[in-house]
Amino acid sequence: MTTSLVTIPPDAPVEAVARVLSDRGISGAPVVDATGKLLGMVTEGDLMRRLAAVEDRPKSWIAGLFQSAEEQAARYARTHGRKARDVMTTDLVTVTEDTPIEHIARIIEEKNIRRVPVVRDGKLVGIVSRSDLLRALLAPPQSLDADAPDSRIRAKLVEAMRNEPWVDTYFIFPEVKDGVVTFYGFCRSEKVKQGLRVLAEGIPGVKEVRFETEEAPPYIVGAP
Repeated sequence: MTTSLVTIPPDAPVEAVARVLSDRGISGAPVVDATGKLLGMVTEGDLMRRLAAVEDRPKSWIAGLFQSAEEQAARYARTHGRKARDVMTTDLVTVTEDTPIEHIARIIEEKNIRRVPVVRDGKLVGIVSRSDLLRALLAPPQSLDADAPDSRIRAKLVEAMRNEPWVDTYFIFPEVKDGVVTFYGFCRSEKVKQGLRVLAEGIPGVKEVRFETEEAPPYIVGAP
C-alpha cells in the first residue's frame, strides 16, 4: 500500500481540491478529519458530476414523486456544494492492513474502482491502488515453496484442478519430476491446455509445463 498520501480536510473548498488533484496528477484523495479518521473520498468523478450538473434540467413535480426528498437533497448538496465534505463519496469499501492482496484485487475489479482505503480503528493508514497491485504482481515471488518437492507440487496441482469445473480430472492427470509438470491423458481442446498450463504455472516450484495428451475420444461427455 501507499502510505505517503495527499489528504483533504473536509472543509477544503472544491476549487482547492481540484487544484490539488491536477497539480499532483492524481485522480482522487481521501478526506480525513483532524484525528485522521476517514470521512470519504473525493475523486475526479465527483468533481465532474458537480460540473456536469450545471446542465441538469429542472425535474417536474411528477418526476420528483419517484425519488425521495432525501435523495434529491443529497444530490443537490453533492452537485452544488462548495466544500469537500459536500461532494465527497462516503459509501466506501475499506480494508485492513491484514487483508490479502488477492481479496483487494477482487474488490477493485468487482466495484470497478481505482483504489481502496486501508484503515486501522477507523483511521486512514494507507491506500491500495491498481498501480500498487501491479507492483505486487511484478515483484519477484518470495515463497518458501520455491524449491518444493515434486510430491508437494503434484498434490497442490491436483487440488487446484479439482476446484476448476472445466478440468476433466477423470481423463487428465499430471506427473511432476524435478519441477517439470507433464500432463497425460485426454484433453478436449487447446483452450483447456492453455488453462491447465496457467493453472500449473501458478503452483510455487513449477519450472516448466509439458503436454503428452491425446485428443478426447467421442465417449467422453462433451468432447468435440
